[in-house]
Amino acid sequence: MTSNIVESINATNKDARKLPVMRLLEYMTNLLQQWNNKNRKSAMETSTELGEKYDKLLRENLIASEQMTESPATEQLYTVFEGVRRNIVCLEEGTCSCRKFQMDELLCPHAWAVLKNQHLKPGQYCSFYYKKDKLLKTYEFPVNPIPDESLWVIPIEVMEDVILPPEGRRNAGRPRKERLRPASEKESKRAFSCSVCGQGGHNRKICRNKPK
Repeated sequence: MTSNIVESINATNKDARKLPVMRLLEYMTNLLQQWNNKNRKSAMETSTELGEKYDKLLRENLIASEQMTESPATEQLYTVFEGVRRNIVCLEEGTCSCRKFQMDELLCPHAWAVLKNQHLKPGQYCSFYYKKDKLLKTYEFPVNPIPDESLWVIPIEVMEDVILPPEGRRNAGRPRKERLRPASEKESKRAFSCSVCGQGGHNRKICRNKPK
């Protein structure tokens, strides 16, 4: 639903993209090895039901729910009051009108307000992908190191294959480093208005509607 992962990888390998193809692949392999090993160790050292990252988010949402009150409509349907704002929580469907509960599959503050008053366990309302055993399975297979080039066993048909340069001409100028952002990701320009007359498109210094 978002491009967060793409942005993270693009920022990490920005300089490495200048390398030849083999060196670039070696860099990416080493990077994935480090990430996989780091996440595996983090999952192994977790002492809670959820992974460390998700348990922290859960505790933050619990703190945010302290000032909220809930009113039951049924055993599964509740209205949660957050000041003058109200949110509808359905435990059976795992939804909240704030949409964070169903999008993140993690208890939002409104769902937390219901669970703690009903003395229900939070783990059953969170995605099983966030739990320690599933995180360990995600990172249980290592990214194997690449042996030295002198030890590679290359098939004859690959050795005899002739790789020609790509057809077409390279565009003039430096290659683009940043990806083209779609219109949905572009920030809209901040609208401003004059503090004297309240109309938009100019400021008080050039306002023609100043009282004389």
